[in-house]
Parts: sequence; structure tokens; C-alpha cells
Amino acid sequence: MTRIFSGIKPTGHLTLGNYLGALRRWVDVDQRRADALFSVVDLHALTVEHDPARVRRLSRQAATLMLAAGLDPALCTVFVQSHVDEHTRLSYLLECTATDGELRRMIQYKEKSARARAAGESLRFSLLSYPVLMAADILAYGTDEVPVGEDQTQHVELTRDLAVRFNQRYGHTFAVPRATRPAVAARVMDLQDPTSKMGKSHEPGAGIVYLLDDADVVRKKIMRAVTDSGREVEYDRETKPGIANLLEILAACTGPSGQVGPDGLDPRELAGGYDSYGALKKDTAEAVIETLRPLRERHAVLASDIGAVDQVLRDGAERARGLARPVVDAAYRAVGLLPAAAG
Repeated sequence: MTRIFSGIKPTGHLTLGNYLGALRRWVDVDQRRADALFSVVDLHALTVEHDPARVRRLSRQAATLMLAAGLDPALCTVFVQSHVDEHTRLSYLLECTATDGELRRMIQYKEKSARARAAGESLRFSLLSYPVLMAADILAYGTDEVPVGEDQTQHVELTRDLAVRFNQRYGHTFAVPRATRPAVAARVMDLQDPTSKMGKSHEPGAGIVYLLDDADVVRKKIMRAVTDSGREVEYDRETKPGIANLLEILAACTGPSGQVGPDGLDPRELAGGYDSYGALKKDTAEAVIETLRPLRERHAVLASDIGAVDQVLRDGAERARGLARPVVDAAYRAVGLLPAAAG
């Protein structure tokens, strides 16, 4: 059976973009067609300055939202990355396989390090090495597919390179995974800056719809979304990015299984039904509110029973550990490390 691994980093409150771009497909498709593991990858939140209490709080919130979205522990494995030691055990072996040059070529490292230097901030080594930890997250489970957005595709390519290199040097140990780019949902952009992705790590702003925003807040943010010059409602990412973003969100929230494009609602066809920006904003706001309503209701129930959520995470970590340990132990043997004595 195909094995899938994907994760969410608890660096901010989860957004509409996280839901439409990843979570909903995990729920509707991936957990039903494959042996799927979904993790709160909390170790990745430590690559920058952080508040420990906030990381703990956001990790629990992310796990609860994943379950509220519909991930079913009977169908998939939901766990927290730091609860499974094999991630860090394998990461060091892969650091010994990776090269300095290929890590410094990672686009996200270049961008984040440039911003840090411009701000006069120091760089943590983990900002350079975290793609190797991401590779360990994937390779530890014999993963076949990694559903990712465009901004993470380069990291999966690095993972493939490390797996192939390790296998060539030490014997076949790892499955070589492939990145998958689901067609479900558009890339959701910031409502105030429709040329930028709606990111959970950004400073709180009017352009980001969070999954736990109440209906009035969602409505206000969408009604105040930046639009474009002219009055025509047209789908054109280049000349009308604000309107295109609203049309894609509307299509994702109202189309069959959230599909945008050929088998779901076509934003271009939706545009033909509107003669004003205001009407489009109103319908988009109501569609988003109705899409998020059941998730928010289930989250409220789960958040009131933390013990049940913790039990899901314990069970998930136990199963994940059982899958990862034989793979990582085999990697340790392959590179020549002495097995620990029994007893």
C-alpha cells in the first residue's frame, strides 16, 4: 500500500490556506487511499527565535485542528514529531550524507538568511540543516509520496538525492519518495497582498483568515480584501490578482470536494456570474464561513477533552515509532555503527 507522509509546522495559527491547500485533501483523499502519516513537526519550529510556551500551545492546537478537520485515527496516524526519537536519530546520519553546498542552495535558506542579515539578526545553524531533518521525517517511514506545495518541492528533491546517495554508498536502505502536487484548491493568497501566500508565520493581519476566526471576523476580512483596478470581475492572475484570489477561494469552498479546475468549479466561469466586486466578496465570505463552521464546532468539542487528544497522539507516536525504528536501525547498521548490546 502506498505510504504518505506530510506535516504541519506549529509556527502560527493554521489558516484557510492550510485547510484548502493541504488539510482537506488529507481528510478527503489521502487518509482513505494510502497508509498515511500526518505529523505536527514541532522540531522545525525551533529554527528561529521562539517562545517555548507558544510552541507547545500551537502544537496542541494544530493537532486538535487536524482531528477536527476530519483526520481519523482509525484510518491514518496522527502524531507529534518530537515524540518519535527516530527523526533526530536519522537526521544526523543524513547530515553526514548531505553537503554544505546543496544545503546553501536551498531557496528558503537563501531568502530567510538574507532577511535575517538585513535585520542584523544572527542565524541558527538549524535554519541551514532543517531540510535534512525534513528528509529524515520522510525517509524514516519508507514514504512513497509527499504531498507538498510548490515552495517545498525543492526539499523533497533533496530528500530523493540523499536517499539515492545513501543507498549507493551503504546498500539499499531507503525508499526514494516523490513529491505530489495535488490539484485540489488554489494556492490561497493574502487578502491584503494577493501576490503573497497566506502564511501562518506572518504577523497577524487583516489579510489572513485563521481557522478559528469567528464568522464576523471572517466576513470583515474578506469584505475588506484588496481588489484591483477597473470594475470587471475577471479571472486573471497577472492583471487582477486580488479578484483571482477571491474567485479561487470561492471555487475551492463550493466546488465538488473543493476541486478547483477541470473537474471542479472553474474560477473563470464563476467570474461570469458577477457584475460587481462587492457581490463576489459577499458570496466568498459566506462560502468560507460555511466551509469552516463544522471544523470550528468539532474543534470546540475536542478542545474540551484534551485527554482524548493526548491519547490519539500517544497512540500515533507508538505506531509511528514502530514503523520508523526498523528503518533507522537498518541505516545505523549500514553506515557501520556498532549495535547496542541487549539487556
